[in-house]
Amino acid sequence: MSHATENKQTVLNSRFIALKICLTVIESGRSLSQSLPEGLAQFSDRRERNFTQNLVIGTLRWQARLEAIRAQLLKKKLKDKDEDINQLILIGLYQILYMDTPEHAAVSETVAVVQKLKKPWAKALVNGVLRNFIRDQQAICDEVDLKPAQKYSHPQWLFKALRKGYPEEWQEIMQANNEIAPLTLRVNTIQQTREAFLEKLNNVGIQASAHPTAPQGVILENSTDITQLPTYEEGGFSVQDGAAQQAANILQPKAGERILDACAAPGGKTTHLLELSNNQALVFALEKAPERMERLAENLHRLELHADYAVGDASIPDEWWDQQLFDKILLDAPCSATGIIRRHPDIKWHRTEEDIETLVEIQGAILKALWPTLKPGGQLLYATCSVLPQENTLQMQNFIESEPSASVIPLTLETTLTFETPGNQYLPGRSGMDGFFYCLLQKSL
Repeated sequence: MSHATENKQTVLNSRFIALKICLTVIESGRSLSQSLPEGLAQFSDRRERNFTQNLVIGTLRWQARLEAIRAQLLKKKLKDKDEDINQLILIGLYQILYMDTPEHAAVSETVAVVQKLKKPWAKALVNGVLRNFIRDQQAICDEVDLKPAQKYSHPQWLFKALRKGYPEEWQEIMQANNEIAPLTLRVNTIQQTREAFLEKLNNVGIQASAHPTAPQGVILENSTDITQLPTYEEGGFSVQDGAAQQAANILQPKAGERILDACAAPGGKTTHLLELSNNQALVFALEKAPERMERLAENLHRLELHADYAVGDASIPDEWWDQQLFDKILLDAPCSATGIIRRHPDIKWHRTEEDIETLVEIQGAILKALWPTLKPGGQLLYATCSVLPQENTLQMQNFIESEPSASVIPLTLETTLTFETPGNQYLPGRSGMDGFFYCLLQKSL
């Protein structure tokens, strides 16, 4: 095979595999975190892998805007069985709009994928749609961007919910949801100081800086393979966003304290609680999904930390609780994950308005079930990676009104929003962090 043929084959494969991954996410409803690694495993070349990853994540991130553009260009809708052609057009549009790919290459290489789909009739269609877009790009984008949900590529229900919950900040939130999140690490302070770790990174040419609001946090200038960084094997650090790192710092775990980490996998907060207590807190990590427990066990092992853990449903303590009261509880509740869309753009297309109602019920049930397992005078930290008030401030308000022994301990957290209702809200993008909510409750003596 000549170099030119091999190169053409590579280019073709990248776009074809990107299409297959996008279809499993959009059509089959699989999560991107499942589909992407499987698709990328087919590549041996790092550049090819990176190109495909950028193409997939970007197309999913801008799906709604690209769909609105496609609707302007297609004379009539395609049939359901031609969803692959529909999605391929989006992949072509994404390259033209957002990537450095030369326009002629974006068109010709995207059209070439049609060959692999065995739909020769679609070649002229895809070619015509993409060329028409290049010709009328400005006018089409101006028309599409008149509707905010399309401009910022969010489902209509989520746009409305954000505008209602954040009359001042909704545009900032939607914009941040479309940005690439930085890679943030958390130093294992049992093993090394943050300063020492930054120096080790600097010595191997990795640009990094201390996180502005997370005391153990380090932000990397560029994404990298973390397994190749100094002290990874010895458990010198973990990957964790700066907003998620606040949980253990708020709870301030002490040696000998019995602490429940409900909904614990993959173990980022469990391990942080142990690190801050010098591995001396008596942490019990609970997780409902057995398949996620393996990750938690691996993380504990790599970081050389000890916790008891079990598979169980946090809303049914009778199944797992030994009747010994906890000093502290961390409830990182199941939620819509609307605060981490920039890391998982498929959340926008997988969540529905009905899901939120169900999640609010689940959160309320867990809160109610866990409260009796907390000591009088003990603290429960309620946390979500959501930005929706129903799951956060309103959830807390409802719980406090129904539970006379619960009171709020006000938190001073930099860059968070506070409301008339209880709790602190991090917005996605501020200080490079994810969207996260915290509310610290105390049980009366």
